[in-house]
This record gives sequence, C-alpha cells and structure tokens, in this order.
Amino acid sequence: MDKNIGEQLNRAYEAYRQACMDRDHAVKELQQKVENYMQQIREQQEKIELQNSIIAKLKSQLAALNANR
Repeated sequence: MDKNIGEQLNRAYEAYRQACMDRDHAVKELQQKVENYMQQIREQQEKIELQNSIIAKLKSQLAALNANR
C-alpha cells in the first residue's frame, strides 16, 4: 500500500511540476507578446504624430494660399 501511495504522490508531484512549467512558459510568452504589441503601439503613435504634423503644415500652407487669393 505504501508503494502505491508513493507512486501516486510522485505522479501528482510530476503533474504539478509540469503544470507550473507550462504556466511559466505561458506567462513568458504572454509578456513577450505584450512587449511586442506595446512597441507596435509606440511606433504607430509616432507615425500618427508625424502625419498630424504634416497635416498641420499643409493646412497652414493652404490657408496662406487662400489668403493670397
């Protein structure tokens, strides 16, 4: 009976250990994805700011042209 309990405990511990490793791997993968998405968001925000700057310059040039007419 003791051998059976010991085997069950070993299997349970191994299952727990594997579940912990799987969880840790999933957490690392999620963190990497979050970091990648945050970098993409920063890059897109920079592009938006640049485009807004270009739009503002073009609007001011258009306003100047319209004022000269």
